[in-house]
Amino acid sequence: MFTHLQNLLPADTIRRHRCVQGEWIFHRGDPVRSVHFVLEGFVELLRHAADGKPVILQRAGNGDMLAEASAFASHYHCDGIAATAALLAEIDRADFLALISNHDFAANCMASMANEIRSTRLRAEILSLKTVAERLDAWLTFNDDGLPAKGGRIALARELGVSPEALYREIARRNS
Repeated sequence: MFTHLQNLLPADTIRRHRCVQGEWIFHRGDPVRSVHFVLEGFVELLRHAADGKPVILQRAGNGDMLAEASAFASHYHCDGIAATAALLAEIDRADFLALISNHDFAANCMASMANEIRSTRLRAEILSLKTVAERLDAWLTFNDDGLPAKGGRIALARELGVSPEALYREIARRNS
């Protein structure tokens, strides 16, 4: 969606922002003034459950819009944190909303949001499963690339809602 957006907006309306891993992009409750797109790296949207554990709502990567629903809200409904070093494009919310009247952009935006809805439903399905093995099986079913490299497995554990140690044990069990 960002590629299409770049062609519709004057270049000076798009700001770029480099983030370091762990940097907060916005906090739950902050007013929404901008719309963000991830150009490099990964950004996670999260909330904390009643027990204090973080729940990942979205892991946005290259080209993804961050916190789509917030474009239509007055305040952010979650926290946005750089999961890795990242490069973001930032556009004023008013400029973004003005583009919705452009049919091509609106269709592109809807397709992107439909993909995010599918991903969210998959995450909900995975989190409803009881065991680490079931969650990993479901994740692998929808991720043809197989397991991420060793450096990406902590992020996978967070996405599955399990401890890294539990995920490592399950992977080791499968490899034995």
